[in-house]
Amino acid sequence: MLRNVHPDDAPSIADIYNHYVLNSPATFEEVPVSQHEMRQRILETARAYPWLVSEEDGKLLGYCYGRKWRERAAYRNSVETSIYLDPSAVGQGRGSALLGSLLTELRTRKFHTVIGGASLPNDASVALLEKFGFRPVAHFKEVGYKFDRWIDVGYWQLLL
Repeated sequence: MLRNVHPDDAPSIADIYNHYVLNSPATFEEVPVSQHEMRQRILETARAYPWLVSEEDGKLLGYCYGRKWRERAAYRNSVETSIYLDPSAVGQGRGSALLGSLLTELRTRKFHTVIGGASLPNDASVALLEKFGFRPVAHFKEVGYKFDRWIDVGYWQLLL
């Protein structure tokens, strides 16, 4: 089941996200995010952008949201996406369901450009973005440093 996020989802979302903070270069944060901080992020982001969660039998298994791409006013029709899945939910089609629904909502809200970023290498994220028509537009070498190594970041773009 997909639904809109609720601030009370913050503990489950923090748990999913913190797995990646501690174990993956998928996010460049290095310190786990508290439930309170995640609740604040949800409240700030979901006011203006869609944030969806995937839930089964009352357990939150993933989430996907859009957020402001850049600060300047002329970027107002561009949005960046983020998606994270509980490790137990990877490979079950939940990422596709979340991203597909998010793109539908972004179209409904008249956004023009969607940008997806991924630390590299990351075959699963690249495949997901390209499945929905995103095209590569940038590859930055060694812009992040985590787990004692340099990490590249790529960006993909979809014009709605």
